[in-house]
Amino acid sequence: MTAPPVLILDNGAYEIKAGISGVDWEPRIFPNSIARSRVEKKVYVADEIDNCRDLSGLAYRRPFERGMLVNWDAEKVIWDRVFSPAAMNINPSETSLLVTEPYFNLPNIAETYDQMVFEEWEFDSYFRCTPAALIPYGGLFSSDTEIPPECAIVVDIGYSFSHVIPLRDGQIIWEYVKRIDVGGKLLTNHLKHLISFRQWNMIDQTAVVNAVREACGYVSMDWKGDVEVCKRNPRHNPIVQEYVLPDFSPNSTSRTGYIRSGPNAAPTESEAQANGNDSAKAARKVGGTEEEEQVLWMGNERFAGPELLFNPSDIGLKQSGLPQTIALVISMMPVELQGMFWAHIGVFGGLGNIPDFGERLERDLRALCPTNYEVGIFEAFDPAYPPYESALSLTSSEVYLPTYPVTRAEYLEHGSSICRRRFGGPSYNVNPPGSTTVMPVISATTSGSEGTRWVWRARRAKESGKPRRRR
Repeated sequence: MTAPPVLILDNGAYEIKAGISGVDWEPRIFPNSIARSRVEKKVYVADEIDNCRDLSGLAYRRPFERGMLVNWDAEKVIWDRVFSPAAMNINPSETSLLVTEPYFNLPNIAETYDQMVFEEWEFDSYFRCTPAALIPYGGLFSSDTEIPPECAIVVDIGYSFSHVIPLRDGQIIWEYVKRIDVGGKLLTNHLKHLISFRQWNMIDQTAVVNAVREACGYVSMDWKGDVEVCKRNPRHNPIVQEYVLPDFSPNSTSRTGYIRSGPNAAPTESEAQANGNDSAKAARKVGGTEEEEQVLWMGNERFAGPELLFNPSDIGLKQSGLPQTIALVISMMPVELQGMFWAHIGVFGGLGNIPDFGERLERDLRALCPTNYEVGIFEAFDPAYPPYESALSLTSSEVYLPTYPVTRAEYLEHGSSICRRRFGGPSYNVNPPGSTTVMPVISATTSGSEGTRWVWRARRAKESGKPRRRR
């Protein structure tokens, strides 16, 4: 009997990374939301949002609230779009599904996953796990031996929250998982309030402000020094950026605006022509004058949001930052293993793309780490992809289909109880598959992801003056 194809669905609160195992080495990205345009009076589902030219005042409906999937009516519409011929073009009854779930998923929500997968879409089989549970099967902690570390810390900085998760022998130690209530959603909302209070009212411009945050944001290595620099004349300032907001006119070629001056500024039309870069030239507005444009001056707003990952108390959250939380989790581990945890700290999640995030995390962790231990920070070049790429490695192994998924026939016979036993998790105190057997060692390169590259940071590389090791 031919094995069914495996659909990988990294179902994040902000976006979905989807692909067929063995076929899609890079995932297709679908916004995990439904948007309604107040101007065009149209509804856009998932990737249809990319076709909306006027992002002003888009009203979003998201299936996730506070990190939990609570609106299955909206999620069903989005998944139907993902499975449709216009997107992934799959037949659920002939497909096996691997889907990610939130950390500490509530039992009733987990059962709803099972019911929707097997009763609504009638998938042939499916496996449900958290993103961190997939990481040991991938290449985030790649080394010369291709053997995953026995002890590791993974930091998932996502849309709703940030989690610090200890792993031992590839399994999550649930009693020591810690959560920080800072994620991409909070950073965007924080920037909206800063801009609306200081410059333009953009409370309803979520999509535009999110694009501004992604284009302009960075993590400050010297907070006080950067604040002082931002007080200088903005037109002669190495930090301040001049961001031109979109006007959504028919002649506009930018949906979210562009940086006109300052660091990472878009090239002028003459510069673009000289470099033969038509795509860069397209970022500039066609027609119009500077007097007609609405401009944001991005000074300390560039780093005020990302700083919340390290100091949540800046907005009144009585929580520790990421470095302190990582150090706390490691301090709870057995003393003889703490050195291994310090040496293997992996970072993934969309916020890992913020410039200088890894450098700041490494610096702050060194101040907290005992002097007899080495600090190792492992980052992917695109931090949003490690769970998907790890799932590719797992599903390409021969042991996956016979061991991990629950089939529809098993579900119809036993109900969600078999999913609880098979998938495990903190709510049931059940070990997930692979805990009683040796985990297959699967490297990122064996899955066909030859273009994957990883950045490795460790104190030894810094002290020796050698460049960071890359794959």
